Amino acid sequence: MHFATFQEAEDFLSQHPEVRSIELFIIDANGVPRGKLLHRDELLAMYKSGRPLPSTILGLTINGEDVEDSGLAWEVGDADCWTYPLPGSLCLQPWRAQPTGQLQVSMHPSQGLPAAVADPRHVLARVIDSLKVDGYHPVMAVELEFYLLDRERGEQGRPLPARQGNGLRPQATQVYGVYELEQLQPFLDELYAACDVQGLPVRTAISEYAPGQVEITLEHRADALQAIDEGIRYKRLVKGVANKLGLQACFMAKPFGDLAGNGMHLHVSLADAQGNNLYASEAPSGTPLLRHSIGGMLSTLLDSLALFCPNANSFRRFQANSYAPLAKNWGVNNRTVSLRVPGGPAFSRHIEHRICGADANPYLAAAAVLAGIHLGIRKQIDPGAPIEGNGYAQATEFLPTDWLSALRALEHSSWAREALGAEFIKVFLAIKYHEYRQFMGEVGEQDWRWYLSQA
Repeated sequence: MHFATFQEAEDFLSQHPEVRSIELFIIDANGVPRGKLLHRDELLAMYKSGRPLPSTILGLTINGEDVEDSGLAWEVGDADCWTYPLPGSLCLQPWRAQPTGQLQVSMHPSQGLPAAVADPRHVLARVIDSLKVDGYHPVMAVELEFYLLDRERGEQGRPLPARQGNGLRPQATQVYGVYELEQLQPFLDELYAACDVQGLPVRTAISEYAPGQVEITLEHRADALQAIDEGIRYKRLVKGVANKLGLQACFMAKPFGDLAGNGMHLHVSLADAQGNNLYASEAPSGTPLLRHSIGGMLSTLLDSLALFCPNANSFRRFQANSYAPLAKNWGVNNRTVSLRVPGGPAFSRHIEHRICGADANPYLAAAAVLAGIHLGIRKQIDPGAPIEGNGYAQATEFLPTDWLSALRALEHSSWAREALGAEFIKVFLAIKYHEYRQFMGEVGEQDWRWYLSQA
């Protein structure tokens, strides 16, 4: 784990005398940024000797509540755990009304105990290091879909797609519509400008498969940890820019039952120490190493599903003919499967992992993907023949579509405990089982509508 240098803080303060506050954040198990707002006079001390955060900050539910079974609350006295700044993360938040900085931190491996075992970034860093020991350097990119919504709500609190530049609310799907992108120009202009300020490598904008749904791609990075860091900061930025414009950016996996869900596609390849793509092949299905990587991801898919789909709502996304995958399958240039090998020139050969919802924690999803790849390579797992044509119609081994089954699969996975860390799995499951009990214990509008008169 590498932390930032003192010079980085000195340079930032010198270049930005207008900044009075810095938002310090760490990413918890749910992918939620949590932290504090520092005064600029506190920044240098933070870089010199770190900053304590309570152990419970990495043992919270998605609603920000303590989970006693996590082992990070009362039994350790909510201990202070030391965090340190990540290199390159100190930057401006251009969407703020007042000049404000932003700084991402991570737990120190020893000074950050006991919470360090639950730091999702540590989980990914360990998996990457394990691959590098065997000579494999993961290259990754993140694609995140989201809905741009109004703060106004419809009947029964239904979210509403944001009004376009013409003042109208979009109604039609219009996938790949360029007019729809034109109507979003004020938002997109602000977003691209903010990404420039933060050094985030955003590229193509796409009008996705529902009214108000957008995807903006991020450039692939030879440093997989950097790619995921940038995915995390991009998500924070999108929400901030939307809020500045009186809108809401929604990364919920399935905000509308009758419209497309939000996915997070992870693109991955392996390089050698010189940066050569080890998946590169004139054959569209890639090298044996690529196929073994797919075999490993397929063999660990069920064990990883609770990390790819961490919430009750995540599983509403899995519907046939929705471009969300349903089965343990793979294919070449085929968007109806879970693991896709895109077309393109030999040097660009890679795998697109299409299972995650946009609500997944990118650190944990990437860690599970890469750990699955490593297993497949070590054991030379054959993925079977690629699917040709409609993967939905040919599916034979379906994914479970309920939260509890996914949690139990992770709980009983010896591979996950070994690959991702038994202590981390314990904390993660404690959080998720707590959320599951809360979610299932809540009675709401659908229960009354279905059962109040008829049961």
